Amino acid sequence: MHQNSNASINERYQRGWEKLREIDGEAGEKVIAALADIAPDFARYLIEFPFGDIYSRPQLDLKSREIAVLAALTALGNATPQLKVHIQAALNVACTREEVTEVIMQMAVYAGFPAALNGLFAAKEVFAALDAEA
Repeated sequence: MHQNSNASINERYQRGWEKLREIDGEAGEKVIAALADIAPDFARYLIEFPFGDIYSRPQLDLKSREIAVLAALTALGNATPQLKVHIQAALNVACTREEVTEVIMQMAVYAGFPAALNGLFAAKEVFAALDAEA
């Protein structure tokens, strides 16, 4: 029983790690690496639950999931670093810049103009960084 439990935990971690790399790429790996010296268990939780369990569910495609994440993080209004990572993630899973901008603008209706403005400025920074790399 104990061995099966460990195998299941390792499968969950592996599935989550692969999903994280698929969605967030290098940015996601940097977040996990940044936690290694202060909270390695938390880094593991970030891989296992959101990516190993939730993002791996088949009911929504990754583009739909990232649109939902953009909306939530924009509406929070206090998660700019995470919003920037997920703007890049949305682009990684086939969202266009126009779709990213539109989702953030729509949040003005539900979260207010300041939250939408902060989100748009975050998107502007991500887009500029990508253009500079090109």
